[in-house]
Amino acid sequence: MKLPINDKKFLFLLLAISIVIVLEILSLIGIHIPMPYEPFVFLSFIIGIGHGVLLNGLKAMCKLQFSSINLLMTIAVVAAFYLGEYPEAAVVIVLYVLGERLEDIGLENSKSALDDLVRKAPQTAFVKSENKDVVLNKIVVGTIIQVKPGDMIPLDGKIISGETTVDEAAITGEPIPKDKHPGDTLFAGTLNKDSFIEMETTKLSVDSTFSKIIRLTFEAAASKSDTQKFIQRFSKLYTPAVIVMAVLVFTIPVFILHLDFDLWLKQAITLLVIACPCALVISTPVAIYAAIGNASAKGALVKGGKYIESMAHVKAIALDKTRTITYGKPIVSDIFPLNGTSREELLACTAGTEMFSEHPLAQAIVNASKAEGFEPHKAEGFKSIMGKGAFAKCLVCEDETVFVGKLEFIKEYQIVTDEAEKIVEQLASEGKTSVVVSFGQGVAGIIGLTDEIKPDSSIAIKELQAQNIELIMLTGDSEKAAHYVAQQVGINKIFGGLLPENKSEKIKELLQEYGTVAMVGDGINDAPALALSTVGIAMGAAGSDTAIETANIALMNDRLSLIPFLIRLSKKTLSQIKINTIGAIAVKVVFIALAIMGYSNLVLAIAADVGVTLVVILLSLNLVKFENK
Repeated sequence: MKLPINDKKFLFLLLAISIVIVLEILSLIGIHIPMPYEPFVFLSFIIGIGHGVLLNGLKAMCKLQFSSINLLMTIAVVAAFYLGEYPEAAVVIVLYVLGERLEDIGLENSKSALDDLVRKAPQTAFVKSENKDVVLNKIVVGTIIQVKPGDMIPLDGKIISGETTVDEAAITGEPIPKDKHPGDTLFAGTLNKDSFIEMETTKLSVDSTFSKIIRLTFEAAASKSDTQKFIQRFSKLYTPAVIVMAVLVFTIPVFILHLDFDLWLKQAITLLVIACPCALVISTPVAIYAAIGNASAKGALVKGGKYIESMAHVKAIALDKTRTITYGKPIVSDIFPLNGTSREELLACTAGTEMFSEHPLAQAIVNASKAEGFEPHKAEGFKSIMGKGAFAKCLVCEDETVFVGKLEFIKEYQIVTDEAEKIVEQLASEGKTSVVVSFGQGVAGIIGLTDEIKPDSSIAIKELQAQNIELIMLTGDSEKAAHYVAQQVGINKIFGGLLPENKSEKIKELLQEYGTVAMVGDGINDAPALALSTVGIAMGAAGSDTAIETANIALMNDRLSLIPFLIRLSKKTLSQIKINTIGAIAVKVVFIALAIMGYSNLVLAIAADVGVTLVVILLSLNLVKFENK
């Protein structure tokens, strides 16, 4: 745990504790501060260090708030002082204050990465038209701003001039910087590493992805988990019960059994001290905050502790196909040259015609041609027929007219052989799209395209299946396309051709069957299903406002492999909370039993309580370092 060594108040607290403990040890071996100075020396420590606790304890007493932990400590200190146990009274209060401060440090440590980001975020941007720095909240959408190398990107936008490398770890969790060119998207809070750039803002400062991450993460910290709520409710009942028990421990031996007054008052005080539920109350929030901080550092924005808990109990996960398992961008998967056409001629001629089109399939063919080193042929007279295809004249291949489109479109102009039809049928059975090409005499070739599967999809799905989680694909794409992709990644349950409302119905069915179901989608057309599921997980949330707003967990870096990590992290977090809780209760049970039997010791009791609190905090903060293994 990182201690605030530059905090003067904390250093003063440690010094005071050191002095009080030394004085307590000296008193145990018979060396005391001379009377009448002893009570005044220890009273100065009690008031100087513990005045806040005492004041809150008195307020709770006046309001009859017997559930207040501060009231327990106030009663214990006053009673110890009454008995003349001045060193013990001082030790009780200073160690309790240390425990409270350690709790605060634990929470501060678990949120420190986010706080650092907030502090580092730029407050101004250099506006080109005004030739000066302007406060971010006064910059409108469409403003041209300049960013120097080494500076943070101040607002969301796109590059209009210059090329650079940007470290996007603050947003996506990805450690490898990305190359950025004109037209590429930039996110506020990321770091411009290499070159001077000019960018056009696309969002106001309050609407930037970075601002939303900060706001939602702080809201997540405030959103208590179910376990945390239960422990807080339990503490409110537990504390008054302890006060009643302490009264009985004192009154029964003294007034009924006529035993030693001072001895049993000490045991009652010890009971009050050890019963203070510090470690119990802190066991959940530090673990939850540490887990949320770890997830954020990896690129997963978790909107509250309850979703950390829910992920640990997920039995089934429904996944969208497009932009979740796949990139949502077509790539050329198959090339079939026919009638003596070469691969180069088929690709270069087709790409030359498709250069005029902005359709994703056309751009994929152009990219495939260039990737193989074939420069698209120059063409002219391009004409597109909506929903069917297009044609143009190739200026390289003896002014041939190139027809590109669906099989039915080509049939309108050319004779199509059985071989070509079988190839189209084969591609269709694999869920692929066919682009048939003709050079004016029959079919010159067929190009198959498919939605590219993300490299980590298969690995992530295998990891989830290894965790005994049922996987179901829910997609609006065709059944054939869905089955082809599902076969590639290893998913057995597939539902294709679903509209958004159909996906919602399927989620309802899955909830009835499995009880706890996560839905993974791109956050746009999957919004209803995400909202209905136990945990809604949005992919590629960097740049998608809908995803960030709708989902319970937003994966900023578009990596499906984060989901098995989140499940492992969630299970580890719940396991740590259980260990923390059981450990805290076990120590209390032992010392309560000792107090009832008359064998407990006040200093040992408070030291044990603070020790358990410290151990709980240290173990919980280890969740920040939990790795994806």
